[in-house]
Amino acid sequence: MKIGVPAETFPGERRVALVPASIAALKKAGLDVLVEAGAGERAGFTDAAYQEKGAQLVTNRPDLFSGADVILHVRLAGAAGDSGTADLALLRPGQVVIGMADPLGAPEGVRALAARGVTGFALELIPRITRAQSMDVLSSMATVAGYKAVLVAADALPRMFPLLTTAAGTITPAHVFIVGVGVAGLQAISTARRLGAVVEAYDVRPAVKEQVQSVGAKFVELPLETAQAEDKGGYAKAQDEAFYQRQREMMKKVVAANDVVITTAVVPGKKAPVLVTAEMVRGMTPGSVIVDLAAERGGNCELTRADEVVVDQGVTILGPTNLPSAVPYHASQMYAKNVTTFLLHLVKDGNVKIDPADEIARDTLITERGEVVNPRIRQALGLPEMVNSR
Repeated sequence: MKIGVPAETFPGERRVALVPASIAALKKAGLDVLVEAGAGERAGFTDAAYQEKGAQLVTNRPDLFSGADVILHVRLAGAAGDSGTADLALLRPGQVVIGMADPLGAPEGVRALAARGVTGFALELIPRITRAQSMDVLSSMATVAGYKAVLVAADALPRMFPLLTTAAGTITPAHVFIVGVGVAGLQAISTARRLGAVVEAYDVRPAVKEQVQSVGAKFVELPLETAQAEDKGGYAKAQDEAFYQRQREMMKKVVAANDVVITTAVVPGKKAPVLVTAEMVRGMTPGSVIVDLAAERGGNCELTRADEVVVDQGVTILGPTNLPSAVPYHASQMYAKNVTTFLLHLVKDGNVKIDPADEIARDTLITERGEVVNPRIRQALGLPEMVNSR
């Protein structure tokens, strides 16, 4: 069986689905690897490095697709936007495609994959269970995004993060507020603390208080009651507008007291809740910075514009949508580990075999035999429930 790794075509995407160090594990399983020439260059991985590890270099993209049984992508149709459309014509029925597809945010991309007859897997749907931790691309990419968000904020902030005592006087530390304490939030806390900032954090899930304190930050407690703060996968659940209104009122003073606010609150497949209003922004000190990691889903800040820099009364609001791509070497390394582990989990006797009793395969399978097979995606597309599914 041959594994194909094409170059990513989404604008600004610098990651690659497989790094040279991952090839040995695939070859040990009896798989051959084809890599499009230049696929890893923007991430810091040369063609020669792939060849040294036993990959075959392919200079023509159509030849890569026609010669591979499995295609490994960072961004599949849906997550790749318009740039992924050209690749659809290169896919053939029965071919296996694996990658991030934004299946709940852009379900039409899944429909397009189904129309090509491919067997598609969306890695965002990896279940949050112990045996799937090494396949969890969302956690891997959130780790990178949380780290980079702090560096972006530090670069934009017109002051330094740490407390410094110098001959020219004492420099007080920056104050950083993290909203949303998932993987990205925890990494942001850790990074800001390493840079010397005073950090506090808030999350709708009270259970994360100990995690916040364990990485050296203060947990901001707001007296808000929720029927259920998280879903069965451990993600924060969307609340009603009345809850968010009360939350904004209570957060107003906290936001105003900080130099940097980093927001990370997203709900899979839904518009991000607005947690920082324009009024709250205007209560911040001029020179303050907001980094909105939910920009791709509309933003947690009312003034956020995706991939733009907005300055409102001296406060800078940044809305990056693909921070992992800004650290492509290690983001690719982590992603490659996830996708390789996932692929090897599916491979039996040299071929991809789907066990319907396996939660990992079942939850991530989005298309098969010309059909969208994931129940949540079918619902998002308005398709009837499948009668005879796996």
